[in-house]
Formats: sequence, C-alpha cells, structure tokens
Amino acid sequence: MPTVPTAAPTPTPHPDPTRRYAFFGPVGTFSEAALRTVVPVGTAPADPYPSVDATIAAVRAGRADVGVVPIENSVEGGVSATLDGLAAGDPLLVVGEVVIPVTFVLAARPGTTLADVGVVSTHSHGYAQVRRWLAQHLPGARYVPSLSTASAAAGLAQAAADGTGAGYDAAVCAPVAAERFGLQVLAEDIGDNRGAVTRFVLLARPAGDDGRVVLPAPTGADRTSLVAFLRTDHPGALVEVLEQFVTRGVNLSRIESRPTGDALGRYCFSIDCEGHVAEARVGEALMGLHRVCEQVRFLGSYPRADGRPALPGSGPDEDAFAAAEGWLRRVRAGRAG
Repeated sequence: MPTVPTAAPTPTPHPDPTRRYAFFGPVGTFSEAALRTVVPVGTAPADPYPSVDATIAAVRAGRADVGVVPIENSVEGGVSATLDGLAAGDPLLVVGEVVIPVTFVLAARPGTTLADVGVVSTHSHGYAQVRRWLAQHLPGARYVPSLSTASAAAGLAQAAADGTGAGYDAAVCAPVAAERFGLQVLAEDIGDNRGAVTRFVLLARPAGDDGRVVLPAPTGADRTSLVAFLRTDHPGALVEVLEQFVTRGVNLSRIESRPTGDALGRYCFSIDCEGHVAEARVGEALMGLHRVCEQVRFLGSYPRADGRPALPGSGPDEDAFAAAEGWLRRVRAGRAG
C-alpha cells in the first residue's frame, strides 16, 4: 500500500480561533448544536448559511475553512442535499463527525394555544420525524415546508415583531430555537422515535499546494466515506462493488444509491465503510473499487463519533495483507517465493 499522509491523531476536532466555521443555519438549528460540541461559542468565528448547498459552497469558495452539515438521520436515512453536494463539484474532505440526539418541540407566538394551530412549518426531515404526533394531536393541521427547523421558528418571531402573519401558526424546532426566538412551547418531545439521532460531518478543502489530502490519523475506530460511479449498467454491477469490501473483510455501515443527474437510470453509490484508508484492508478495497468503477470519489477517513472499533471481518487480517505485500516484493525482485 502507498503511504497515506495523515495528521496527528485527533479523535475530536479541536476549535481553532484562526479558522472560520460555517454551519447550516440559521442560529438555533441542530447543525449549530453539532458545531458547538466542537467549537463552543466565542472560541472561533462561525457563520450560518441558509441551506446545505450554501454551506458546502462557502467551504469550496474559501469563505469558510470548515463546514458542518447533516449527512444521516437514524429515522430518515441519508440527507440528499449533503450526499449530492459531496458527489459533485470540487472535492471536499470529511475530517470529523458529530452525532447528536434530535428532540423536537412545537413552538408558537406567546398566547397561542394548541387549538389555534392550523398550519405547521418545519424542515422536511423534521416533519418526517413528527408526522404521527401531528396526526394524533393536530389531525387537521396543514404542513408548510421551511429551509430549516430554526428558520421556521425565526419566521414566527420575525412576523410577530413586524406585526404581520407568518403564513403558519406553529413551528416544529429544537428547544434551543424556541428559547432563542422567544417562542412559547406548546408541546415538548414530540418526536415519533425516541432516541433518534442525526450524524453531522465536518467538511474542509483538501490541504497542501500539491493537492494531497492530509487525513486524520487512524484511531482504531474510524469511518471512511466515498462515492462510487458505475462504469456501465449491467447485471451484477452492484455485486462487483460489494465484493471489493466482502473479500477484504470490510464492513459497510451505509450504502445508498443516488441519481447522477445526467440521465434517467444512472446512479452512483454513496458508501460509508468501517476502518481507515491507511489500513491495508480498506486501501485494497478502494483499489479494487477503482478497478471496477468509472470513478471513485474519496471523501475521507475520520474518527467515528461513537468510538466503536470496526467489526471483525471474515477476510484476512492486517498482518496477512502485509505478508502478502512483502511476498510480492520478493517475487518481483527475482527472489524465491
């Protein structure tokens, strides 16, 4: 395996006051809550952006050094805007992840009662996680989508300040957003799935003038993310992709198909696997993937937020990979195998 440049071990990224951070805003979103586990308020500049796409664009353009966006929810699965944003455009590197619990409240202007609520606004992922509660407690309420859970709360507060209507009566948002925008909480903990969590990733531009990617060093509890584009659509194409991991004993923690956008029926696969690219088994799996795919976009190897080591696979261990590489070197040098 070729040497992979890595930085010193950093199980959790540390705030750097010289770096500017971006997050999917406005203030009061779960993305800000994820950011604040890494960058406490006042320790480094942090700017909210109105969408996932805008947050990613800010990092690519150099307006921010690190961006925080959601990538996976335990209820709704992958966040399409993030998966698609990382699959196209200038390459970005995932340098860390944060997992936070997701708790929702129903918030409204002070003086509003539950009986007054006829229209509810929130982000689509938030709505998906409270549908059953709304159907039970507000069966006649209409849903209006918003850019984020916090923007729904902010819209109510702004409309109240302006003396106008917001177009909806209540917002499903994080408790911190209701508090931040001075809203009255009509109901707490309204999520349909107790224990729901969302995984957020920290994005940065590849480092080094020569385009090399400087990765967090292996910790023994890492995740590697990538996007695989099939060369052709044919029977067994997905099996070819999966075989690269199975034969090396690499466990996948997530795989999702996403349309490439260039033709109907053209898909790529967004993949998370356990382990670090500096490990022989993962590196060889990625090389095998590169051989059978049209393109493989490497998104990074980084410490898992839960600190869980990779599940033991059925394939050879790291020593077996090293022994095989040494044997091949000897054979190529003309020595007896």
